[in-house]
Amino acid sequence: MNNDRTYPSRPWAGVGVVVWKGDHVLLIQRGKEPMRGSWSIPGGGHDLGETAREAAVREVMEETSISIDLGPIIDVIDTIRRDDDDRIRTHYTLVDFAATWVAGEPVAGDDAMSAEFVPFEEALTRLTWSETARVIRESRVLLGLE
Repeated sequence: MNNDRTYPSRPWAGVGVVVWKGDHVLLIQRGKEPMRGSWSIPGGGHDLGETAREAAVREVMEETSISIDLGPIIDVIDTIRRDDDDRIRTHYTLVDFAATWVAGEPVAGDDAMSAEFVPFEEALTRLTWSETARVIRESRVLLGLE
């Protein structure tokens, strides 16, 4: 099996978490590819032997030092990117969760360049991927925050 994430032989599983503290959402600035330097929700790879929920809690802690109360799944998103020859360059299956803040102040760690709670409307302006904005909006509905 090809273990490289570029031109993979299978999709790679990952998680993302929309963390709310009042009307602020937790964003990280990505420190690694893909999309290095862009703003997103915390998340990352799903490790062998851990549940998706465990991966979500771990990734938030590793990237931001925040403790959370993990809520429901928002959506499962496949991101498939092809090269100029129409070959699959990357394929990630992402399970996105909603969560609420429990404790801690955001501190960038692991593969994040920056981490901070941002007002909802401002958070949407920082994002480069429309799917991230969509799951943030949907998380507000799921958690009854609107």
